[in-house]
Amino acid sequence: MGLFKRMETVFKSKMNTVLNRMEDPRETLDYSYERQLELLQNVKRGVAEVTSSKKRLELQRVKLVQNIDKLEKQAKDAIAAGREDLARLALERKAALAQQVEGIDREISELEKQQEKLIASEKRLSTKVEIFRTRKESIKAQYSAAEAQVKVNESVTGISEEMADVGLALERAENKTEEMKARAEAIDELMEAGTLEDLTGGKDDIDRELAKISAQSNVESELARLKAEAGKGSEKAKTGEEGTEERKEV
Repeated sequence: MGLFKRMETVFKSKMNTVLNRMEDPRETLDYSYERQLELLQNVKRGVAEVTSSKKRLELQRVKLVQNIDKLEKQAKDAIAAGREDLARLALERKAALAQQVEGIDREISELEKQQEKLIASEKRLSTKVEIFRTRKESIKAQYSAAEAQVKVNESVTGISEEMADVGLALERAENKTEEMKARAEAIDELMEAGTLEDLTGGKDDIDRELAKISAQSNVESELARLKAEAGKGSEKAKTGEEGTEERKEV
């Protein structure tokens, strides 16, 4: 496959994809219905034109028949008047008009056949158009229902672009919240370790060191106290045991 052939294939495939996305089946059905109505109107217009032509020929035939009757009467009058030449002329004109009438009769017969065919075609086409209209409305209703269902499902599952944006916004907010919590905990830890200063507390490094020493001293004092109390408890227990043994010996 040549380069241009491949480019043509790729271009057609992409155009087909774009057109499929742009196409709305409901609009396509409405357009097809309008085209069928136009075709039906053309058929009806053809029936009307054929009927008008036949009517004009029938009127023309009536006039020719009237002229034939008039020539027939003239021929009779000429014979009565002994004018055979005039009678012959009238009969010749009558014969010519009779031929015209025969030709008009054939045209009227052809027009009647065309009229019957067009009327039959118009009836068949009207039936098809009505069936198409009913089916079109049914398909449009089903498509609209399916489209609405798809939108609802996309919204529920978050597939739609709007809901996807909402989901991303929530995710970003949660991430930022976690980052802020971690930052706050880190700052608290650094402040407790003395790495960062509490500018609102009014204490400097010396105060904090003294506070640490005081706290350590308190801890040592408490520890000594607990040890002393523990030692006294042991002596009392020992003294109590010796007294008991002496009373038993006595």
